[in-house]
Amino acid sequence: MEALRRNFVDSAFSRVRAGAEIVQDEARALERLSKRMPADFSAAVELLVDCTGAAIVTGIGKAGWIGQKISASLASTGTRSHFLHPTEAMHGDLGRIGPDDVVIALSNSGETDELLRILPVLEQRGVPMIAITADASSSLGQAARHVLDYGRVAEAGHLALAPSTTTTVMLALGDALALVVSQVRSFSARDFAQHHPGGTLGRRLASVNELMRPISHCRLARAGETVREIYVRSSVAERRVGVILVTAENGTLAGVFTDSDLARLLERRRDIALDREIGDVMTVDPISITSGATVAAAIDILAGRTISELPVVDSNNRPIGLIDITDVIGLLPGSA
Repeated sequence: MEALRRNFVDSAFSRVRAGAEIVQDEARALERLSKRMPADFSAAVELLVDCTGAAIVTGIGKAGWIGQKISASLASTGTRSHFLHPTEAMHGDLGRIGPDDVVIALSNSGETDELLRILPVLEQRGVPMIAITADASSSLGQAARHVLDYGRVAEAGHLALAPSTTTTVMLALGDALALVVSQVRSFSARDFAQHHPGGTLGRRLASVNELMRPISHCRLARAGETVREIYVRSSVAERRVGVILVTAENGTLAGVFTDSDLARLLERRRDIALDREIGDVMTVDPISITSGATVAAAIDILAGRTISELPVVDSNNRPIGLIDITDVIGLLPGSA
């Protein structure tokens, strides 16, 4: 019999098919859940929205690992949250739970000993609990204020024993809870960026003001100055910026003149243009982006218009900085 089992997944095709069947089992469970969301879901959302403390997520084993992810999702989307290991809770960590907190407890059976031991303490302190479980009539379900019950779900795989489908359903319910609470609280992309300052995601959602080269590091000129005069006197405090921002008399952005523009003049032997006013050879009314826009919006413009420099202007169209493509090269579509 064991040999037959091994032979069943001996070929590459049979292994891929077996893997696909597991994914399909979990997908079907999620489809069923989406059509029969727990009756207490809206009330659980309201409880978390009104919570003035933190969402304390607890669970053990595979459910505990899912709980840690749910806690992280809550925290990153505007709901202060911590994970509490139920065993450690009985050895002092119950002190982490405050009277204004809400506990979210995960257990497929609803009869996990380690979780049941902390229920009397929660009841004594008056801390409300949301249970994510298969059985609303379980000990955990009966002790909870709101129950997100998903019903009995068969595990995937040839043994149908290892937590797989059940943990997938738990995770989906936790994600739904966290994201709907976030939506009700009007948690914005800007808020999300403040919670994710590191990495590509945080940088794309950040304001252009945070990433731009400030005007003090840019080359600035008046439209009446000559190209030669500007290049002779211009200096940059840090990295050299390959564009001159040209302003009108009232300080608004009138045009840009890039190093590529200079190279084209020299290649075409139009040296005489170096002594003409820059307003005669600059790009008039250049593309710009307004202060406060996201870096992602700036990247879309740089990539879509195939330009290398993007002036940042205030609400009066006065230049306040510059986004250079080298500053965001790792965030462009297709970047590794």
